[in-house]
Amino acid sequence: MTTIARRAGLGVLLIAAFGSGGAAVARADAPGTFLGACYCRAGETLGCTNDLSERDCRRRCDEALCDEWFWKERLPCWNWGYGG
Repeated sequence: MTTIARRAGLGVLLIAAFGSGGAAVARADAPGTFLGACYCRAGETLGCTNDLSERDCRRRCDEALCDEWFWKERLPCWNWGYGG
Protein backbone atom coordinates (compact mmCIF):
# COMPACT_ATOMS: atom_id res chain seq x y z
CA MET A 1 0.00 0.00 0.00
CA THR A 2 1.29 3.41 -0.84
CA THR A 3 1.56 6.27 1.56
CA ILE A 4 -1.22 8.15 -0.23
CA ALA A 5 -3.59 5.18 0.08
CA ARG A 6 -2.81 4.82 3.80
CA ARG A 7 -3.44 8.49 4.42
CA ALA A 8 -6.69 8.35 2.46
CA GLY A 9 -7.82 5.31 4.47
CA LEU A 10 -6.94 7.03 7.72
CA GLY A 11 -8.81 10.14 6.60
CA VAL A 12 -11.94 8.12 5.84
CA LEU A 13 -11.78 6.48 9.28
CA LEU A 14 -11.36 9.82 11.03
CA ILE A 15 -14.27 11.36 9.13
CA ALA A 16 -16.46 8.39 10.05
CA ALA A 17 -15.44 8.62 13.70
CA PHE A 18 -16.08 12.35 13.94
CA GLY A 19 -19.31 12.08 11.95
CA SER A 20 -20.84 9.57 14.36
CA GLY A 21 -20.05 11.80 17.31
CA GLY A 22 -19.69 8.74 19.50
CA ALA A 23 -23.45 8.74 20.08
CA ALA A 24 -23.76 4.98 19.81
CA VAL A 25 -21.00 4.50 22.35
CA ALA A 26 -22.50 7.05 24.74
CA ARG A 27 -25.93 5.38 24.65
CA ALA A 28 -24.61 1.90 25.29
CA ASP A 29 -24.22 0.75 28.88
CA ALA A 30 -20.77 -0.33 29.87
CA PRO A 31 -20.40 -4.05 29.27
CA GLY A 32 -20.20 -6.05 32.45
CA THR A 33 -22.29 -3.63 34.50
CA PHE A 34 -24.22 -5.71 37.00
CA LEU A 35 -27.22 -4.66 39.03
CA GLY A 36 -27.65 -5.64 42.64
CA ALA A 37 -28.90 -4.71 46.08
CA CYS A 38 -27.76 -1.43 47.62
CA TYR A 39 -27.82 -1.33 51.42
CA CYS A 40 -27.56 1.94 53.34
CA ARG A 41 -27.27 2.24 57.11
CA ALA A 42 -28.19 5.64 58.50
CA GLY A 43 -28.36 5.69 62.29
CA GLU A 44 -30.28 2.62 63.41
CA THR A 45 -32.04 2.11 60.06
CA LEU A 46 -30.84 -0.24 57.33
CA GLY A 47 -32.51 0.35 53.99
CA CYS A 48 -32.13 -1.44 50.69
CA THR A 49 -32.82 -0.56 47.06
CA ASN A 50 -32.88 -3.20 44.30
CA ASP A 51 -31.46 -3.04 40.80
CA LEU A 52 -28.71 -0.46 41.17
CA SER A 53 -25.20 -0.62 39.78
CA GLU A 54 -22.36 -0.19 42.26
CA ARG A 55 -21.72 3.33 40.95
CA ASP A 56 -25.39 4.30 41.35
CA CYS A 57 -25.43 2.74 44.83
CA ARG A 58 -22.40 4.76 45.89
CA ARG A 59 -23.97 7.97 44.54
CA ARG A 60 -27.31 7.29 46.23
CA CYS A 61 -25.65 6.56 49.58
CA ASP A 62 -23.49 9.67 49.36
CA GLU A 63 -26.60 11.78 48.74
CA ALA A 64 -28.47 10.06 51.60
CA LEU A 65 -25.50 10.63 53.96
CA CYS A 66 -25.33 6.95 54.89
CA ASP A 67 -23.07 6.04 57.80
CA GLU A 68 -22.23 2.78 56.08
CA TRP A 69 -23.17 1.23 52.76
CA PHE A 70 -22.55 -1.94 50.83
CA TRP A 71 -23.59 -3.39 47.52
CA LYS A 72 -24.39 -7.03 46.72
CA GLU A 73 -23.71 -7.80 43.06
CA ARG A 74 -26.53 -9.58 41.18
CA LEU A 75 -28.63 -10.15 44.31
CA PRO A 76 -32.01 -8.69 45.33
CA CYS A 77 -32.63 -7.05 48.69
CA TRP A 78 -33.09 -9.54 51.47
CA ASN A 79 -35.87 -8.98 54.00
CA TRP A 80 -34.41 -11.21 56.71
CA GLY A 81 -37.55 -13.38 56.77
CA TYR A 82 -39.82 -10.75 58.34
CA GLY A 83 -42.47 -10.91 55.63
CA GLY A 84 -43.05 -8.77 52.56
